[in-house]
Parts: sequence; structure tokens; C-alpha cells
Amino acid sequence: MARHEFLVIGLGRFGGALAEDLVQHGHDVLGVDADGKLVQEYAPRLTHVVEADSTDREALEQLGARDFGTAVVAIGTDLEASILTTSVLVDLGARNIVAKAISEPHGRILDRIGAHRVVFPERDMGVRVARRLAGRDVIDYMELDPGFVLLETIAPPELVGKSLADAEVRRRFGLTVVSIKTPGEPATYATPETVPREGDIMVVAGETSAVERFVRLRER
Repeated sequence: MARHEFLVIGLGRFGGALAEDLVQHGHDVLGVDADGKLVQEYAPRLTHVVEADSTDREALEQLGARDFGTAVVAIGTDLEASILTTSVLVDLGARNIVAKAISEPHGRILDRIGAHRVVFPERDMGVRVARRLAGRDVIDYMELDPGFVLLETIAPPELVGKSLADAEVRRRFGLTVVSIKTPGEPATYATPETVPREGDIMVVAGETSAVERFVRLRER
């Protein structure tokens, strides 16, 4: 896996968890927060941690904000700081700015000032939990873009024992099988020759309506 450099601004629940997970997956992370206690808390866990005012252009410039592959604005309820920080990153020419929004109006502002991607962690988590509760065979559900999702589910009986090519999954359902994992064995990339077995876990990607039709196969 390629090693990347991330700038994570705001080490609250979302930003802190994100930064830690990135480090655990082998990436370099510079965490930034104005709260000295949070900086001390995350110092042993992240690659680098700095106490700084992210709304200060000079401070972010000195930290080399424009040089990171991705800058994440994970500031929580302080909307002014969130918007100003995103604006500073845009002015500095940051290559990829991901900004957290807590409401639709907040998200629209972040989008208009130049964030490359706006995420809604609380809303998205609610959707994922609802999908998992609604479908007992749905293991995980993630919206990658509006109307396009990644789904982890148990292989439907209709596909068990057939190759993906013979089952014509792409033609019939309009989705792509990304990988298949047999419990207790490593996950593998799916190919047209892959044959799902009973109990296998499939990861599929496609439009929301197509994925939902696929999930309903187990209800027949």
C-alpha cells in the first residue's frame, strides 16, 4: 500500500479517529488543533502534532499545508473556524481539501469556497447504521458519492456455485463485484471466473437502486 501524507485539522472525535486510523494504515499524519490538551493527547499516536490556529494563514503556510496530498478540515461545531480554515487552504493552493460539514447550509458554503469534497460524518453514519439494521445480510454500506454506494453483504444463494460471468452480475444488476472473501481466508479481487461459495462475503459497487435490488435477492 502506498504511503501518503495527510494534514488533519481538528482533533475532536471525528478528526482524531480519522487521523489515528490513517496512521494505523501506514500513512504520515500531521494533526493540528488549537487545544493544547488535545495536542498532548494525540502526540504519542500521530506522526506529528502541532498546536496552532488554523484560521491563521501564516501558521498554515509555515506548516507546509499546500504540500500535503490531502488536507482534512475536521473542525466540529465552530463554523467560523471551519469556513475560515477551508478558505485559507484554498488560498494556499492545497491540492485536495476534504471538509467536514455539520449541516447542509454549512456544506454548501464549504463547497462554494473551494473544498474539493464535503463530508457529513454524522449523517453518513446514520445512513450506514439504518441500512445495516434494515438488511440482516448487509454487513456494511458506504455512500461514495450521491447515488453511488459500496456494499458488503453475504453472497445471495442465487449466485452460489456459479462464476460471476455465468451469473451475468454486471448485465443483470448493473453493478461491479469488487472482491469476495471466504470466512477464515484472505479477501481476493473478483474476476469473471470467481465462483462465490455459501457464506462468502461480497463487496459490490454501483448505483444505489442497483445495489438495493441485489440485496433483495436474499429475500426471495
